[in-house]
Amino acid sequence: MSDTPDRPIGKPATIEDVARLAGVSIATVSRAIRKPEKVADSTRKKVTAAIARTGYTANAMAQSLRTQKSKMVMVLTPSISDPNFPGLLTGMEKAANTNGYGVLIANTEGSIALEQNHMRFLSSGMVDGLILLTGHLPVAGQEKPAGFAYPPLVAASRPVTAAQVPYVGVDDIGAAKVATEYLISLGHKKIVYVGSDGTDPVSDLRYQGYLEGLEEASGRIVPWRVEGGHSNEGGRAAVERLFIKDTLPTAFFCYNDDVAVGVMSALRLRGYGVPQDFSVIGFDDTSIASYISPALTTLRQPRGLIGAAAMDLLLRMVSGEPALQDKQLFRGDLTVRESCGPARE
Repeated sequence: MSDTPDRPIGKPATIEDVARLAGVSIATVSRAIRKPEKVADSTRKKVTAAIARTGYTANAMAQSLRTQKSKMVMVLTPSISDPNFPGLLTGMEKAANTNGYGVLIANTEGSIALEQNHMRFLSSGMVDGLILLTGHLPVAGQEKPAGFAYPPLVAASRPVTAAQVPYVGVDDIGAAKVATEYLISLGHKKIVYVGSDGTDPVSDLRYQGYLEGLEEASGRIVPWRVEGGHSNEGGRAAVERLFIKDTLPTAFFCYNDDVAVGVMSALRLRGYGVPQDFSVIGFDDTSIASYISPALTTLRQPRGLIGAAAMDLLLRMVSGEPALQDKQLFRGDLTVRESCGPARE
């Protein structure tokens, strides 16, 4: 259904269309465009959304947004259901509000079509900057609109490896090394890394940390990696593949907490205990980690700090300041609970 059903197909959107869709007067739309600081945040957001939905970008009034700050930034996320997202967003919003900015959440669910839709905000100048949680530039593999230029960009939580985009996140390598060394200190010599395939840069970084941790064992421990995706089901499937091959570790180092929960579930269904028979360690310290039984030993991400630092960096870039560094990493802290114990004989 069209956003403005009484407008003929192909006819350029007008300020009246925007006002009708936003439920405000034409004067309010004009004021939101020319002097956004004099319009309430809620009203400005409705006008901004209406402009993007109607495609009201060719009009000279709308194009004037390119020469002034909209005081809005966009956060592009692959999923708002990601357990890391709320903590990141809280940090971002606090930093944005402190600087007089609002935050637009663009949820893609992995859909290129949705990314293209969100690009209308960028091409119309509705946002001053963009934080990427997706690990890639928007509309990957698609041709950008004529005359399009990205606003200032910052990647958070997941680096954009295909472009020079400043990155803020956890030290995946350092944290994974700490986790591996902890398992070795408990006497484990058969440690498997359960991660995603080679297309996930974060999983690869954590695997690299795992390898560096094994170096402390002076070659006495052979690296071991099985694919377990990002989810509970991936962790369960990884355990089943290991049992089919009858090659079992004594400890599982999992890509994230969801995978670790799946591993523990599969072991429990087969009658094994954690940590009596197998040790399991996760990554992220999401809310589920402390509520399952046994409580999960994991690496804690400082999500609020990462979100705030990413927003601060973006707003400095929006104001014309250069990024002082290409990468800002925060330490991941080992949180010891109940899922790891001494290696069984």
